Amino acid sequence: MSPLILDYYAAFNSGDREALLAMLSEDIVHEINEGGAATGKDAFRAFLQRMDRCYRETVEELVVFSCPDSSRAAAEFFIRGEYLATDDGLPEATGQRYFLRVGAFFEIRDGKIRRVTNHYNLQAWLAMVGA
Repeated sequence: MSPLILDYYAAFNSGDREALLAMLSEDIVHEINEGGAATGKDAFRAFLQRMDRCYRETVEELVVFSCPDSSRAAAEFFIRGEYLATDDGLPEATGQRYFLRVGAFFEIRDGKIRRVTNHYNLQAWLAMVGA
């Protein structure tokens, strides 16, 4: 198990975005579910700001796996959320609540997260928010 990934999700749940960002390498690659990839802490910060504006989310039932040399890790969890403000290209937000299984994959280098790749069932989320 990777303490870094546990700390990452603890910072996520607490809302401490600066602590979360401090765990990322400067050249972080964020591969977004069913989307493209963004590189760099500034891009990740902008993503977090959009997420905080549109969603209130908590990670629950977190399980973390890591390889023996700690260079890669994976997590499975549920995200419990509320859709607060309409996100670009998505259905109108009216405070809909959701509970969704998520998988995440990490590359770790020099004690920092170098890559985050998230996967979830977008069609299931759309159904939960009434699309």
